[in-house]
Amino acid sequence: MFGLFKKKSEKEKLQLQYEKLLKEAHTLSTSNRKMSDQKTFEAEEVIKQLEKLS
Repeated sequence: MFGLFKKKSEKEKLQLQYEKLLKEAHTLSTSNRKMSDQKTFEAEEVIKQLEKLS
């Protein structure tokens, strides 16, 4: 209950963004391979940012 209004850290935000991009890439992989590859590339860039914070 007390954590309800807790702000997310930068790591948590990047992790959520990474998961979202991978999910979009997976969905697009059946219909548009080029867009899927683009989303995968974006996810890799996010993971690099996440590693820099660690």
